[in-house]
Amino acid sequence: MIKQALSVLALACALPAAAHAAPGSRTIGVNVLLNTDATPAILAQLGAHGTVREVLTQIDAVTLKTTEAQLASVRALPFVVAANPDAERKGGPIDTVSATSFANGLSTWDQDAVDVTSLGLGRTIAYDGGGVYVAVLDTGLLDSWRQYFPQERIATQFAKAFNGGGGENGNVSEPPNKWEHDQNSHGTHVTSSILGYSLNGTPINGTAPRANVIPVKVLNQNGSGWSSVVAAGIVYVANLKAGGALGTSPVVINMSLGGSELDAVEKAAIDYAIAQGVVIVASAGNEGEAGMGYPGAYAPVVSVAASGWNNQWKPGADGNPANWWNADDVADPTTTTDFHIADFSSRELAGQDLDVAAPGSWVVGPYQTQSGKRSYFYLSGTSMASPHVAGIAALMLQKNPGLVQADVEDILESAALPMAAGCALLSQPSGPAEQTCWGADATGSGLITAANALSLTP
Repeated sequence: MIKQALSVLALACALPAAAHAAPGSRTIGVNVLLNTDATPAILAQLGAHGTVREVLTQIDAVTLKTTEAQLASVRALPFVVAANPDAERKGGPIDTVSATSFANGLSTWDQDAVDVTSLGLGRTIAYDGGGVYVAVLDTGLLDSWRQYFPQERIATQFAKAFNGGGGENGNVSEPPNKWEHDQNSHGTHVTSSILGYSLNGTPINGTAPRANVIPVKVLNQNGSGWSSVVAAGIVYVANLKAGGALGTSPVVINMSLGGSELDAVEKAAIDYAIAQGVVIVASAGNEGEAGMGYPGAYAPVVSVAASGWNNQWKPGADGNPANWWNADDVADPTTTTDFHIADFSSRELAGQDLDVAAPGSWVVGPYQTQSGKRSYFYLSGTSMASPHVAGIAALMLQKNPGLVQADVEDILESAALPMAAGCALLSQPSGPAEQTCWGADATGSGLITAANALSLTP
């Protein structure tokens, strides 16, 4: 989920219906969850209703290319638990960074807000994510990722790209090396909150700067994709964990993505990953009062709302309102009255589960608008909040590798600072201040900090 700090104009065009198209004849991708193994006989029966594309044996699931008219027949098959249309999900020679991590990097407001750094002091906690893998299921990384991150922190041997989905786009494929040829920048910015990054040669700290990031590309160059592809990415990471490829190292998945419906196969993939010991964190969504996105709203997932600092765009001790993000100090101890919930951050509706809030408004990181030209942008969105919590989970797992999903969620919810409903008047980069308000449905258990989470981690 992303709200870019640039002016973006979205154009929606109505396309004429195809001439002579029969009702229900539109080709769609369908994700099918089975109650048994996908045997040849079952695949043959499914094939009578369309074309079987992929079989996810670990979760007894199949992707099927068929028509809208065939969906009811597929659902009626005795071995089908659920079947739903594939759901959309929206997140050359290069230099290297001469460092193994950015644990000694400068503090920024968001890292100060989650209590891993403090202005002038650098890193203020004993844990740095060492020995923990964080899989970032996103758009992959830019070609120039080595200009932003230490090579040692990107687990290139496990990096992966999944493509396709959506029925007419065909089966889920695995194009080699596409994970590091992203043109979107979303996955690179998300990764920067976890690891930190090089800002034109100046090291900026991250939440878990010595974690090992596994880039898994599940979104296309437009930052969107399909739940079938996301499910394939989740299963891939779960299999790395289950198969011993990562040794005994703890594993976290961050998903800064989502859509309006819970997909049955994506849900099964999440359940499978959690059963293998993987911890899953996801963004809450950017739909405000319209409610949360999935998979973040699915209860077992740790979901993250976007908070912001009330001192944004205000002059600090040096009188400069433009450098607030890395030159001003977030007061310690952390108090929720210094923060707000962003207006775009999805509110929790009935049947949805919002867990905690973390910095997701005006977060600076690598973001390129021109291929190959290094640049940095403020981005706002629950996409930016989620990796802070994924990083905190990595710190918790470094302290206690035996934690499982339910443990991490319980500790985060218990450690969060409760936020009351309220309003804040916020300065802007230009123009008058704007008021934002939020209710109890926007905060989950409250504002999370690494210090609090680690203090409750046994």
